[in-house]
Amino acid sequence: MFNAILIEKDDNGYRAELKPVDEAVLPEGDVLVEVSHSTLNYKDALAITGKSPVVRQFPMIPGIDLVGTVLESQSDKFSVGDAVLLNGFGVGETHCGGLAERARLKSDWLIPLPSRFAPEQAMKIGTAGYTAMLCVMALEKQGVTPDKGDILVTGANGGVGSFAIYLLAKLGYRVVASTGRVAESDYLKQLGASEIIDRASLSEKGRPLGKEQWAGAIDSVGSQTLANVCSMIQYGGAVAACGLAGGFDLPATVMPFILRGVTLAGVDSVMRPTEDRLEAWQRLAELISDDMLDDVAEQITLNEALPYAEKLLAGEVRGRIVVAI
Repeated sequence: MFNAILIEKDDNGYRAELKPVDEAVLPEGDVLVEVSHSTLNYKDALAITGKSPVVRQFPMIPGIDLVGTVLESQSDKFSVGDAVLLNGFGVGETHCGGLAERARLKSDWLIPLPSRFAPEQAMKIGTAGYTAMLCVMALEKQGVTPDKGDILVTGANGGVGSFAIYLLAKLGYRVVASTGRVAESDYLKQLGASEIIDRASLSEKGRPLGKEQWAGAIDSVGSQTLANVCSMIQYGGAVAACGLAGGFDLPATVMPFILRGVTLAGVDSVMRPTEDRLEAWQRLAELISDDMLDDVAEQITLNEALPYAEKLLAGEVRGRIVVAI
């Protein structure tokens, strides 16, 4: 038996509880991990509260991130005692995840914990920082270099946005941050933003082809915001799209793409191949300082994860939430 947040759905309704769980609940996998730290992401909060159909099968342990130590291994990739890291692969949705003392996982989903990071530091970065790094890499692949012009980051106060600002600034880009919480401007400037704009300027229907303003953008909002961003990217620029906080529709035209050669690059972090994960985490290890991680997250216990899920959805939490298992 081990402690876990278990989500169940039956005739008695939908509920999430912290309770002792039998190891038989864990699905198949060739590696058993003793989890030391996980995170509470927006997707985890939706799963815990049931406010969105994130969980695909029951019972389910949420937690899309985890770091821990291998207890048992039937894989030649990892040995007992190895420190490992996981982001995504449907964990917490279709496969029991990290908000538990133990997790049984497929070895193909795991990568070694970078030696640069302590376990809690890796979880301060988590899926948010890892996704932000993938977005930066996508812009680099499209030839968007610091000398080309400003980079816009939407959803700037969110986890992905905050890390994107920091990483871009460290790499020498001038960053423009779009946020609905302009009162947090000082925090965004500390991360590296040079300019702050109100998200309202991007959320209303705009022109099919607007004034060229940015060499590139990282967008976690989607919908009308993404359409407007694409319409204002400079000739030959690119947008890395990784989220849909504002909606999954895209009320845009083809004009930015065929008249200005703009590239819209979709960034998926869930099913990303191992080589991309290793590259992203190596880049994170090179760029992120301990000071940045000290300011970007707060740590809670597994017992506190349930009430914090409600706080997260209510917009009462800034930055990352690390769960010490």
